[in-house]
Amino acid sequence: MQHYSSERKESALKKMRPPSNISITKLSLDMGISQATLYYWRKQAKDKGQVMPGNGKNAEQWSSANKFAAVLETATLNEAELALYCRKKGLFVEQIAAWKNACLDANANVSEHKKVFQAAAKKDKQQINALEKELRRKDKALAETAALLVLRKKAGCDLGGSRGRMILDADRLQAVILIDEAVLSGAAKYKACAELGITIRTYQRWMSAGVIKSDGRPDSVRPIPKNKLTAGERKRLVDTMNSEAYKSLPASQMVPSLADEGIYLASESTCYRVLHEEKLQHRRGRGQSNDKKVATTHSANGPNQLWSWDITWLPGPAKGFHFYLYLILDVFSRKIVGWEIHDEESAAHAATLIRRTHLREDIRDNPLILHSDNGSPMKGASMLETLYQLGVATSFSRPRVSNDNAYSESIFKTCKYRPDYPYKGFFNIAEARDWVLKFTHWYNVNHKHSGLKFVTPHQRHAGLAKDVLAKRKDVYQQAKLRNPERWSGQTRNWELVDKVHLNPARDRIEIEGVK
Repeated sequence: MQHYSSERKESALKKMRPPSNISITKLSLDMGISQATLYYWRKQAKDKGQVMPGNGKNAEQWSSANKFAAVLETATLNEAELALYCRKKGLFVEQIAAWKNACLDANANVSEHKKVFQAAAKKDKQQINALEKELRRKDKALAETAALLVLRKKAGCDLGGSRGRMILDADRLQAVILIDEAVLSGAAKYKACAELGITIRTYQRWMSAGVIKSDGRPDSVRPIPKNKLTAGERKRLVDTMNSEAYKSLPASQMVPSLADEGIYLASESTCYRVLHEEKLQHRRGRGQSNDKKVATTHSANGPNQLWSWDITWLPGPAKGFHFYLYLILDVFSRKIVGWEIHDEESAAHAATLIRRTHLREDIRDNPLILHSDNGSPMKGASMLETLYQLGVATSFSRPRVSNDNAYSESIFKTCKYRPDYPYKGFFNIAEARDWVLKFTHWYNVNHKHSGLKFVTPHQRHAGLAKDVLAKRKDVYQQAKLRNPERWSGQTRNWELVDKVHLNPARDRIEIEGVK
């Protein structure tokens, strides 16, 4: 082990002290002394209370320990000695004073720092308590939700229905068991009751005696109403209603007739109730029953099998003056197959339009159904005669039910909601015909119909829709092959329905909406 003289050791320590303040790394290279030895010497000097930065930093970068050591060394020096000390150490008197004040302030602010620390600790504790409370609340809510889900899955008893419904004892027992299990699992009792369709008051009433109480209504003895007809009064009433004078009269006329004679047997409602109980109340005479009419249902699996037509108003040049648009729509393809505009509603105009459209579409032996509402042009003699000659079957909507002719109503909305529709009115009938001609071409040839998987009515009518949709399907399949991660399932459905229904029955799957 190499030994160094005390003079060399002191020389090295002097170079470590201010103002030289040479770092140990550089000093080791200059003096050829190992860094470990220099670190050891510096540690010994620090233990003796000497200022030993030895890191190459200026005075402002010294550690707090070195600054405090400098303050201690200069504590007993007068101004002259302090000035000499500072020059030797490469310091300023102001630095020593600032370090001294910092030490004094740190010592004086211990109590203040303690208060700040205590306040921060208190705030942290409050925040922790709030978080723990929120965590307990969420745990409770989660347990309650799980309990209610289990209750919903297990519930098989029939408890729903209107207020006052009679519930069997077996269902009550099962409900009480399930509710108690849910409450033990963390669910609120009123929520568990609501899950089964009862109130907590119902549960409390069932368990008021500690055991499940049965419904006492089936075994209860009900008092006879004081105003009930006696057997003799009931027999007299029935005999009177079947007597020669009143056998053909309803109770609504018999009661006032008896009152005119000074006789009161029972109220009108009591008479009807007795008739129902005696099986004597039935519809009589030629009057029709008030049964609801069922909508006429038709279907088409190709063009020119089912047409729908109607008449709508087009605004004229002045308020109250209108033109009348006669329009025929093929229900299967949604194509406008015929239209005309007149200044009046007339069955003769309608018959002419039907005959011309029938000829243009070249319908010979194919059966055709024409659906319309119940307007006078639709049921006029000339119109019906024309349809008979052409072999076209008629179909009419129910009275005052516009939904039965939804296809025509829908295309009229599409027509009148076009951006270029002259809502202020057409100047004359020629202008109206010119605009409808352009609309018809746009609708049939350019408009991609949402009810037809966005093919045009012309493509559907001409049998071109399947090829167009097959091409779209292939485009989507190719796109899916290029980027399969963008599809979680199948590609878009481009299949058109083969059969279109007019006013389908309720139990039939609805086809795509008309537009």
